[in-house]
Amino acid sequence: MVIQLFPLWALLLSVLAFFQPDLFVGLKTQIVPLLTVIMLAMGLTLSPADFKQVLKNGKAVGVGVVLQFLVMPIAAFGVAFAFGFDTELTVGMLLVGSVAGGTSSNVMCYLAKGDTALSISMTAISTLIGVILTPFLVSLMIGQSVDVPVAGMLMSLLKIVLLPVAAGVLINTFFSTFVRKAEPVFPYISMFAIVLIIAIVVALSASKIVQVGLVVAAAVIIHNAIGLTLGYWVTYLLGFDARVCRTIAFEVGLQNSGLAAALAVKFFTPMAALPGTIFSVWHNISGSLLASYWSRRPVLENNSEDTSK
Repeated sequence: MVIQLFPLWALLLSVLAFFQPDLFVGLKTQIVPLLTVIMLAMGLTLSPADFKQVLKNGKAVGVGVVLQFLVMPIAAFGVAFAFGFDTELTVGMLLVGSVAGGTSSNVMCYLAKGDTALSISMTAISTLIGVILTPFLVSLMIGQSVDVPVAGMLMSLLKIVLLPVAAGVLINTFFSTFVRKAEPVFPYISMFAIVLIIAIVVALSASKIVQVGLVVAAAVIIHNAIGLTLGYWVTYLLGFDARVCRTIAFEVGLQNSGLAAALAVKFFTPMAALPGTIFSVWHNISGSLLASYWSRRPVLENNSEDTSK
């Protein structure tokens, strides 16, 4: 029941953080440790066999990465054009659309009973590819060059995703009996951590959120919805099973928007960072809603969706 109320907790804490940001601003240094805890908890549910299975499913990885860097940049440009955004906001939308998938996609996939090993692998691959594709796509669509902090991205990926997951897999491999006993609490740990992260992001962005207005927020919501929808249905139409469809939906729809906002501030203007700031908040809320919905609809033995509820 607590896990199913995940979106409600996320929304309540987001509202609290918006009106009382001082309660959470001081916790901004805890975002990376909280993400690390989440990734460790997920790693504890995985084994080397899970990743071997991913290698056998190269088609799914390929389709997911192509959708990631095709759907989201084009959707960002289309939404910005439809809303008549100026250059600054268009750059911000394109940065959100052109970065890799965010680590929150791994959390949502885990809670939604998707293929967590596939999700983590896709996040890692898209992050590495994004080092090249992000500046190329933004330059291609907007005509301006962006220098991506390669070393910083790789170190973040290493610290936040790869190392804690690897540690979790090793612990699960050598101490599986103990891990099985503790496994029921892992979803609660992940839920608490991601809800707290959402609140911290909202608190840090509260003043900017006021400035953004409903128009940019609507654009971000539409952009996110396009990614989630096409990520699921394109893979479904290509014949992938339900767990893979759920996984790729999150990988395509949930972006590393924190990186997009950071690039916008560093290389463009604070206004260009607003789409990334709003996306950071919204995609966690929309992702948690979808994860909660799918968590109540288990994948059947034939890997199809349970439509009985």
